[in-house]
Amino acid sequence: MQKAYLIIDSFNLMGYHAMGIGDDDLNFGKEFLLKISKRAKFPIISSNVFDDGSKKPLFQSSIIKEINGLRIGIVSLLSQDVFLGPSDPRSKGVIIRPPIETAQNLVNELAPKTDLIILLSHLGYPKDVELAQTISGIHIIVGGHTGVNLTNPPVFKNTIIVQTASKGMYGTRLDLNILNSRASFYNVATKRSMENNLTNFQQRLMRGMGSEAEKDQWRRAKESIERALQQLEGKNYFTYSNFPLSDGIKDHLEIKKLIEAYKGEFKEEGSPNSSTLRLGRYLSKNEHPSFKLGRSRKTTGLN
Repeated sequence: MQKAYLIIDSFNLMGYHAMGIGDDDLNFGKEFLLKISKRAKFPIISSNVFDDGSKKPLFQSSIIKEINGLRIGIVSLLSQDVFLGPSDPRSKGVIIRPPIETAQNLVNELAPKTDLIILLSHLGYPKDVELAQTISGIHIIVGGHTGVNLTNPPVFKNTIIVQTASKGMYGTRLDLNILNSRASFYNVATKRSMENNLTNFQQRLMRGMGSEAEKDQWRRAKESIERALQQLEGKNYFTYSNFPLSDGIKDHLEIKKLIEAYKGEFKEEGSPNSSTLRLGRYLSKNEHPSFKLGRSRKTTGLN
């Protein structure tokens, strides 16, 4: 349990803007989570997790943060499927409502009040994809649980899905360039790939390479790419970077002191790869992939 306090204190120092709960946050039960949440200096959100007794949300269901005039709605969803079944003690005392139905209700409520809606998801990547294909109005899904390292985030309809590997192995940064709050997003990396392919086909045609059948095929491919690039004009776009949290990254000194104090008081058995030391690397890196928002002019950054 003391490790949970260390994690919350470290999150406070990292400057989190919000946290969505997952199944492991209920490892010590609902009452402990409620108790430790009072230590957090950031909001904890649980849009579809309710108290079995009071039937009220375990935490607030959403928040709206305004950053340089951009209104950002933040919600959170947890799936019943991530638990080990109805007898899983972690789900004792809570009710988890259907995620897709809840997501639609949240979009209906928040869309008129916000420019951007971000979902902190603990559904797992396959369910994130299903939700993005089913519900319109969620702009970014920050996924968890499955630990899929998405180095090139996909866009389903107008929803960007980001997720990184577990154990704090990587830091990630998502930068949005918003030209029009009603326009969809595209990945700059995808555009660059299309431009490279276009240049390749143009060069082949200029050199007169290949048979007539091949040239005809290249011309059709060239025209198709040109049409696709034209469709991107005026749309919002994003860039995404993913980098390993290696020993070369400078430690956060205050967090490092907390970890050293914890390790001194609660020595765990095992090899140097014990969970305590992994926690130290996970928490002490300055560039830990946290949920932090920042905006400069028309660009919004999500770390």
